Amino acid sequence: MKHPAAPALKRLAAIQSEESEEYGVRRRFPQPHKDRLERSLQDRALDLCQAPKDLYNHAARRQEKQETFLYLAYGSNLFSGTFLGRRGIRPLSAINVVVPELIMTFDLPGIPYSEPCFANTKYRPEIPPTSGEGDEKASHSITERPKYHNPEWPRGLVGVVYEVTAADFFHILATEGGGAAYQDVLVDCYPLLPGIQPVPEHPSTDVFKAHTLYAPVYAPGKAPPGRERFSRPDPDYSQPSLRYITIIQNGADEHDFPPDYKAYLQELEPFTITSQRQRMGAFIFLQIWQPILTAIFKLSARYADDKGKSPKWLSILAAAIFTSVWISYDQFFHRIFGDGERTQPKHTDEERTQRKLVRDASH
Repeated sequence: MKHPAAPALKRLAAIQSEESEEYGVRRRFPQPHKDRLERSLQDRALDLCQAPKDLYNHAARRQEKQETFLYLAYGSNLFSGTFLGRRGIRPLSAINVVVPELIMTFDLPGIPYSEPCFANTKYRPEIPPTSGEGDEKASHSITERPKYHNPEWPRGLVGVVYEVTAADFFHILATEGGGAAYQDVLVDCYPLLPGIQPVPEHPSTDVFKAHTLYAPVYAPGKAPPGRERFSRPDPDYSQPSLRYITIIQNGADEHDFPPDYKAYLQELEPFTITSQRQRMGAFIFLQIWQPILTAIFKLSARYADDKGKSPKWLSILAAAIFTSVWISYDQFFHRIFGDGERTQPKHTDEERTQRKLVRDASH
């Protein structure tokens, strides 16, 4: 069973271990063969809402035929410590690409005060999707973004397409929480030539298609049946943690991304605690919830089957706990201790103290 909270829980678990000593160096993979890239134009997206047994049987058939998948990574999976280390994936080949129809967002909820959000993608409003269900997804998803002075990347998503075995691809689906909240989509990818600068808006290299996991943000009441996922009232509000941004930056360095895209990643502002009140709230919040979440991760590792799927009872329990985490934050911690999703000005507490002194003096 997959639950709308699964992507956030899986991503949080995937970055718990530190692997900077063993990984983090620039790795050279061979590029996919030209005929494999050409065959990708005939690939079809998977329906992740079908029964797990059917998905596993499909994986087994692909594995028996020694067929591979082309998988687009753009967030923490750029970093070898996550993709090769924590997830245990062994790519057969890899190639840097630009995907003009997508941009990277940070709208997957995480854990307040610690990992507020994780990377996701969305279709650029001015470029129509190329995958089969794109028109439906574009019509239901939120396209207008509020302005929080976030750095804007003006061109398509830059990422890495890994060629992986069928077994590894379905392991990626399991460890990412693929299912109700995620869709497998095929997107047009254009290879980035070594040393290219800047990233082209209209690339001229030969297009091929790659799979990627896409979790659309739907307006309230607009999600199609079976596509609901846990989301915040304002999905663009949260800022990723410094650790999470650093993982993405390290992955970009490993794959030698174009300098202008790496400069954009350097401009991303992380969530930072700026007051003693927040610091106290974060300590209490994490003292309460971190042991419970750690226990859930351990139970998931213990009871997951060989495809990474947790039993139904554990999925329900994990989803309930994740929802409770955010309810406790919204109803109590945020009100008492301050923001755990976005950096607040350092002078907030000082201004509050000044206002209190003024009020006291006026009485």
